[in-house]
Amino acid sequence: MPSFDEVLKEAGEFGRFQKRVFFLLCQTGITFSFLFASVVFLGQAPDNYWCRIPGAAELSERCGWTLEEERNFTVLPLRLGNVSSSGECERLDVAWDTSVSCASPFAHYGNRSMGNLPLAACHDNWAYKQPHSSIVSEYNLVCGNAWMLDLSQAILNLGFLAGAFTLGYAADRYGRILIYLLSCLGVGICGIIVAFAPNFTVFLIFRFLQGVFGKGTWMTCYVIVTEIVGSDQRIVGIVIQMFFTLGIMILPGIAYLVPTWQGIQLAISLPNFLFLLYYWVVPESPRWLLTRKKGEKALKIMHSIAKHNGKYLSPHYSEITISNEEVSNPSFLDLVRTPQMRRNTLILMYAWFTSALVYQGLVMRLGIVGGNLYLDFFISGAVELPAALLILVTIDRVGRRLPFAIGNIVAGIACLITAFLPEDIPWLKTTVATLGRLGITMAFEIVYLVNTELYPTTLRNFGVSLCSSLCDLGGIIAPFLLFRLAAIWLELPLIIFSILAVVCGLLVLLLPETKGISLPETVEDVEQLSSHFVKCGKKRKQQDTNSYI
Repeated sequence: MPSFDEVLKEAGEFGRFQKRVFFLLCQTGITFSFLFASVVFLGQAPDNYWCRIPGAAELSERCGWTLEEERNFTVLPLRLGNVSSSGECERLDVAWDTSVSCASPFAHYGNRSMGNLPLAACHDNWAYKQPHSSIVSEYNLVCGNAWMLDLSQAILNLGFLAGAFTLGYAADRYGRILIYLLSCLGVGICGIIVAFAPNFTVFLIFRFLQGVFGKGTWMTCYVIVTEIVGSDQRIVGIVIQMFFTLGIMILPGIAYLVPTWQGIQLAISLPNFLFLLYYWVVPESPRWLLTRKKGEKALKIMHSIAKHNGKYLSPHYSEITISNEEVSNPSFLDLVRTPQMRRNTLILMYAWFTSALVYQGLVMRLGIVGGNLYLDFFISGAVELPAALLILVTIDRVGRRLPFAIGNIVAGIACLITAFLPEDIPWLKTTVATLGRLGITMAFEIVYLVNTELYPTTLRNFGVSLCSSLCDLGGIIAPFLLFRLAAIWLELPLIIFSILAVVCGLLVLLLPETKGISLPETVEDVEQLSSHFVKCGKKRKQQDTNSYI
């Protein structure tokens, strides 16, 4: 009986069918990037807001004041008496009633100086020039409540973390395409509820759920793509990352054109419903079907793939083999039970954590420069394209392991150099820091590919989901690490990033090379992978010879 890879080679490893499925699933990268980075625009700090004096709303309505006039009557007297106060987080401790004059509301305080009037902290009575422009103005996430904006992003990352465990496990047990479609439905529904959340608590709950389902769409679509193409075409996973970058570049355009945060939220959530149409055009992964003892369905899909690719399967392909390993429900112990699996798992978990921490840290550091938010965000996304192009040029020529290590080491060295460059040559500091961004982006994109290639079919989705959960942990820690250490010494975070990245670069050299090797089907296949490039080359040559017999 032929193996799956032999049948796939005859049906076409990257023919018309795989290209169509690949292009369709790549769109998930765009929508996931919207969810991943949307807080930058959903949570824009309002330009013009102030703390209202009790009774100001009623007095403003009675006197026919505009918002600007109310602000002048409220904030200017405060600033005259308290030069250091902006009127955003505190107000004069007075109250206006029906006896107050419209022309001079402070007249009944007589000749008393504004500087002698007591001040009170503002709690929940803010006025905004654009009240629905962001979640900050919608839910009063200013002053003492500003930390709640950070909480909203942390909650999203917690959702990613939960989705990695729950939906990664579900995709291995119930099927890739089923979980993908349910996740797309969940992202769309939760996104709509988030847009119309009546309070911040409801917003957080469904923001968390949107993170859960969003991680399900991203991880599952990636695994489907890598499982239906041949070993020489698994590089297409890197191209999915380019669609993520494309989404990063599109997002500021959406935010620029849509004036309210609800509109932005709907614009980035509704496209997920279109992915439900994939039910009719994207099949279940044949590899997964074989692991669940559903060989007939897998063979039917392979015949369909061959037909679309203009190929024809041999008549003796009545059954496909993948392994004799008994399928069981995956668990973490399966990932660390054997020596090679254990080493791969621990190194990959560290690589995910480091990539996310350094990547987000460098993004935030480069972004704190002011200027045009929309243009700066677009440029920050465009910087990632050269990294993807470098991967595409090198990864099939020199392998995965060396670019993976070099990307981390270059990022680490660039961070270290940037930390000690003098402040009077900012262009050089920015250039070197950008080089670090390119390096860590390369490492971040390669870890997706390598992680998929180092686990057997029965554990692949679970293994990728579990290891990538450390990415979400790194994303939660990154802003706190950056800003708290920067308060001690501005360049201290770069030193930490440098150490983490260089150590990661050295560790990944211990991983086996997977260039040109068929996806492992069993744990035994993983154990037999050699970290020596020559052995890998011999194994690939032997497989290529056998496939043509």
